[in-house]
Amino acid sequence: MMPTLRSRQVDIHQESRPVLARHARLRFDETRQRWVILAPERVLVPDEVAVEILQLCDGDRSVAQIIDVLAAKYAADREVIGLDVIAMLRDLAGKGFLADRQDTKS
Repeated sequence: MMPTLRSRQVDIHQESRPVLARHARLRFDETRQRWVILAPERVLVPDEVAVEILQLCDGDRSVAQIIDVLAAKYAADREVIGLDVIAMLRDLAGKGFLADRQDTKS
């Protein structure tokens, strides 16, 4: 049996390559007309900004690269965006929705 992500601390930092946990899926819910993260017995409804960030969490991009993409797109201060992105990703990782790519390799 695969251990849950809650059983260990997932530290998110600028070098991390975040990806949705194996049991979680980001999907557009036609009924709600919203993006949702589906996991066993759980549904999370992220806001539009969180969805945009999650769509960049492909396991290939580092958090630093995600921050760069968003800072360029919104012509915003990289440091401010970085703090928000890391806080959001850490929250999702702590709830078991997100992993670091290296943690998902078999």
